[in-house]
Amino acid sequence: MTGSFCMSDRKLVQEWFKYSKNDLISARHLFDDLYPKQSEVACYLSQQCAEKALKGYLFFRDIEPPRTHNLVELCQICMNLDSSILKILDACADLTPYGVAVRYPNELAINDMIAKSAIDEAQVIYEFCTQKVSELNNDKEENHL
Repeated sequence: MTGSFCMSDRKLVQEWFKYSKNDLISARHLFDDLYPKQSEVACYLSQQCAEKALKGYLFFRDIEPPRTHNLVELCQICMNLDSSILKILDACADLTPYGVAVRYPNELAINDMIAKSAIDEAQVIYEFCTQKVSELNNDKEENHL
């Protein structure tokens, strides 16, 4: 994607953030409201929330993200655009293993504390990315006045 940001691009970015938020809502529901808690799936959805938030940010910045589940790689691409994204790098590193390993038995040991932390980190990444897009959007609007 190159050139100026058009309405269809804006809709695509909104879709990435919508899917990201839905993954976060689902992770919280599976962890908070079900018995037994679905900790592994909550971790997976937490990783998915973060991945989609980072990709939404990249699409907003007119960069098509690579096809990867590696949140550290995505975060590093984002950091090339805005060094303040370093703040979420550790959370990205924590969540990356949940993109694949938690979907299979005997890959990772997950407990309730780990799942709760994964959900919280996903929320931080989601909020950080949506805030960055909001700030950039406001800057674009101010520059057009």
